[in-house]
This record gives sequence, structure tokens and C-alpha cells, in this order.
Amino acid sequence: MPNPKSRNYPAIVAGAGVTLFCYAMYIATLAPTVVYYDWPILLDSAMLQVHAIVLGIPGGTGSPSWVLLTHLFTYLPIGDPAYRTNLASATYAAGAVALVYVAAYLLTRRMLASAVAALAFGLGTTLWSMAVIAEIYPLNALMIMAPVVCLLLWRERRRDRYLLAAAFFMGFAMTNHMTSGLVLPGAALFVAAVERRKLLEWRLVLKGAGLFVLGLTPYLYLPLRSAMNPPLDEWEPTSLGRFWYLVGGGDHQKLLWEFGPAELPGRFVLYLGYLFQNFHWGLVMVAMVGMAVLVARDRAAALLVGFLFGGWLFHALEYGIRDVNLYFITTYLMVALALAVGVAGLTEVVEEFLSRYSYAARTAVMVSAAMAAVLYPLIYLPAAYARNDMSDDYQGREIIETVAEKAKPGATILHHRSSLWYMVLVEKRRQDITLVDPWPPGRQRYTDIVWPGDLNFVSTNLRYGTNDYTGVTTAREAARSGPVYILDQDSAAPQNFWNADFNIVRVERGILYELVPPGGRTYTPPQEQKS
Repeated sequence: MPNPKSRNYPAIVAGAGVTLFCYAMYIATLAPTVVYYDWPILLDSAMLQVHAIVLGIPGGTGSPSWVLLTHLFTYLPIGDPAYRTNLASATYAAGAVALVYVAAYLLTRRMLASAVAALAFGLGTTLWSMAVIAEIYPLNALMIMAPVVCLLLWRERRRDRYLLAAAFFMGFAMTNHMTSGLVLPGAALFVAAVERRKLLEWRLVLKGAGLFVLGLTPYLYLPLRSAMNPPLDEWEPTSLGRFWYLVGGGDHQKLLWEFGPAELPGRFVLYLGYLFQNFHWGLVMVAMVGMAVLVARDRAAALLVGFLFGGWLFHALEYGIRDVNLYFITTYLMVALALAVGVAGLTEVVEEFLSRYSYAARTAVMVSAAMAAVLYPLIYLPAAYARNDMSDDYQGREIIETVAEKAKPGATILHHRSSLWYMVLVEKRRQDITLVDPWPPGRQRYTDIVWPGDLNFVSTNLRYGTNDYTGVTTAREAARSGPVYILDQDSAAPQNFWNADFNIVRVERGILYELVPPGGRTYTPPQEQKS
């Protein structure tokens, strides 16, 4: 085995090559500008783009580290601000691929196995779909792998600084996504399996606890920035109660533990469907071999990988969120590490079998096998590229331009988490209009359901009727003072307006429609209705 402390330049070059290849795929398919609301992938991205640019307060758990780090990308001299937030996701995803390679190499000391694992993870369609838009999941994968790599380095080099670094990164990761919190008990199990007495060294434990808390400091951003009245603040966490409600998941808590034991087999079948979309079935079989090898040869690593995989899988299976497939990404990290061990184990078997043959024969077979192994994760590449290619998707921009040009002065626009936030807050256009989001989860927010009114949810309902999730009451109230439009979105549920006898006038097919209440008049001239 090579000296673990020596620099293996071929391994470094291989890891860099894999990372850059995946990064190039992400860049080639990156969304070119502002995005839009759409199910199931684009539920939050349009809002997140604006949060990162204006330093807002997102929903979920606040994700302050994502906001702060992604905001730095908005200063890059390339593309528009929305593109730069998308570029941040591509960078985070590439960083996660790099750390998967490093972790795999620390487990196997084999370039081929590590490259296969990193490629398989990086080209998985779910991660890729998040790497081309502004989203928190690529950063979550990166932040999870950082402490995992530190733990593996500590086991190899037995220097406490790696444990302390892992403690800091575990705290820091939680300020982006709470699922990363599972790494903390996983790390404790790993350390106990490797060198239990480390958990009893109180000075080391205190230092680690201090660094863990230091990693949590981005949470201070939430109340401090909210007190500054930022342009977009979904939860206003200025009180201790509202802060804990946001950080703890708030409105998402009711989605936990939604499924009983009888439903779990069906949920697991759902998971397998997504798993085989991201990893070819042959790679999954090799990963299962790798897990068996870990159990037989490396109990500490098997405990870490198995605990994290099982914990994240169980959490996702019991979580009733619409885009649950995104919560499977963390399990794919562990599948990739098991895959690396499996490839390394199979390589050993092949090498032992070939030892009886000549050097030339061994070399020819091993080179052929290595090429086949590297190409195997590329089986899904064409399909994944086509599925996730957003490089020519300008729908978010088309929505902005249509509203900017065709909405009448002083109009009210009913929308749901759309690119119109970008229009009014980032581009500062159409400051005369009013934006209202009466549909869940928008209406479940505490503030900024309406723009430009700086109102909490109670005042918003009294003035705009936003507690009527059909949007009909909001449209009626808004029509008293001027024209009302609605974006063509799935959440808009136009049948509710038809049932309420509204006249729906087409302004721009597939984008913008005027809502005319019973007895009201239309503001859209006949010649414009033909567009």
C-alpha cells in the first residue's frame, strides 16, 4: 500500500479530471438566467435566486450559509445575477464530486475505484438537476462530505486537528440543511469504533464542541438580517420563537413521519426507482458487494456508511414532501462510497486471478477492464444530459418581459413563487404593480406574501383575502382598484375562477391572463387578446 502521507500526483490528477468533467457537464447545461416556478424541480429556485442576490430570508430552515456563500457569486463579472446563482450550484456540486473522490480514495487507495464512484455520483440525474439551478442540495452534499473526509483523514493520520475540523464542518453544514445533522452521531460511532478513548478526552471534546458551535454562527444572520427589513423575508425570525420555528423546519415539521409500517415497502420501491435512475443497476450491485466488503474488512467505515445511508433513507421514506427524490441525494453519497469499495474489491480479485499470466496479458486485461469501468458510469450520460439541459431555457425571462410589457399600470398580478420577484426586487422594473401570492406554501409564510406591502400574514389576509387559497377572494378585492392578472402556473388552478364566473382573458398564451370578475370590465384591448 502506498504511504498515506505521500502525495500521489496521478491520483490527484485523476480526481481533478473527474471533477472538471462533471463541472463541464454542469456548466454546459446551466440555466442561463432567471428561472421560474414549476413542479417538481423548480419549486424554490426562482425564490432562492432572489434571496441570494438581495440577502433575503428563505423558508425551509433559513439556509443562511447557502445565502451568504451564494451571494458572493453574484459579484462575478459573468452573466446576469441569476446566472451567477446557478453557477454557484454547479460549483458546489463539482466540489461534492471532488470530495466523494477523496473519500473513496481514502477508503480504497485506488484511483480507478475512486473515479468510478465520483463519476457515478456526479453524473446522477438528481444531483445534476440541482447543479444547473439555484438550489441548496448541491451545497448540502458538499458540506456533508467535508466532515466525512476529515474523519477518514483522522483515522489515517491520527491527528486531532482532523477531528476538530470535522466538528466545525458538521456545525457549518447544519446551517444549510438540517439533514446534515445525522453526520454528528455517525461521527461519534465512527470515532468510537476506531479509537474509543478519544470520546473521553474532555479537552478534545470541549474544543470540538466549541468549533461545532462556531460552525453554527451563520444562524445569527437570520435574526440580524431580518431586523434590517430585507427586501424579501419569508419568515421574519426576529423573535426567539419565530427563529426556532424557522430553524427547526417550521411548516415542514407536519410532513415528518407521515407513513406507517404498512406503507414503507411501497416507499422503498419508490426509492429503488429513483436509485436506478441515478445509478445503473450493475453499479448498484457492485455497491452492495462493496458494503459487504466493508462489513468484513473495515467495520468502522461500514458503521459510518451504513448508519448514514440508513438514517437518511428512513428519514426520506417517512417524509411526505413533494420533491422527496431530492432527499435521496444524501443516500447516493453513501452508495458512491460503497461502490468505490466494491470496484476496489473486484479489482483485487481480477488482479489475483491474472497473477498466473504473463505481464503483457495482465496489462492488456487490466487496461481494458479499467477503461470499461470508467465508461460504465457514462451509460446514462446522454439521457441525463438531455433531461437536465436548461442551457436554452428562457421561460423565466419570458415571464418577466411579458408582464413588464403587457400588464397595465397599477395592475395586481397573482403568481406563485415566480420570477416576478426577480423583476421587482433585482431589476427594479414595474414598481407600479402589486404582486400577491395567495397559494400554499406562499400564503403560509409569515411576511412578504404581497409586494410591495410590508405586511404580516394577518394584515395581508385582511387587506387581500389571502387566506382563501383558491385566489378568488384576492382577485375580487384587487379588481376593485384596477386590472388583475394571473400567471399560467399549475398552482393557479384556473377552474376556481371559472367556477366563480370570472372571465379569463388571454394576454399571452401560456404566460399571462387577465381575471375579470362578474360584472367587471376587461383592461386588455381586443387586439392585444389575439397575441
